[in-house]
Amino acid sequence: MLALLADEERVVDPAGVSVGEAHERAFAAIEADARNEVLVLVDGAGTVLGCLQATYIPGLGKGGAERVLIEAVRVRADRRGGGLGRALMGLAVERAKARGCALVQLTSDKRRADAHRFYLGLGFEASHEGFKLSL
Repeated sequence: MLALLADEERVVDPAGVSVGEAHERAFAAIEADARNEVLVLVDGAGTVLGCLQATYIPGLGKGGAERVLIEAVRVRADRRGGGLGRALMGLAVERAKARGCALVQLTSDKRRADAHRFYLGLGFEASHEGFKLSL
């Protein structure tokens, strides 16, 4: 999964990606928190083909319903265009519906034009302007 996040435009050999203590803590925290999950697509040989992280957020809007924030959506560069991303996002949306979420939200870097077309094709709307503050 970290290899997919390391470089969006090319296939990165997982053996070349170092897993640090911060990654270990993050994976442990996600696994221990019922409001977080990582969805991973693998092929028959165990190769990771796609992934995303979903965080379920309680909210006061939308009648007090939960929403899900989807982040870190990636499909292997050499496997794009075959429906894997659509399947992965479909699974995430179905899981959110099953939890009773009223909204699926995500952010995407402004430079990721292909990703934006993908999300629009799934029915997402570019309804808000997002802001981030690096700490």
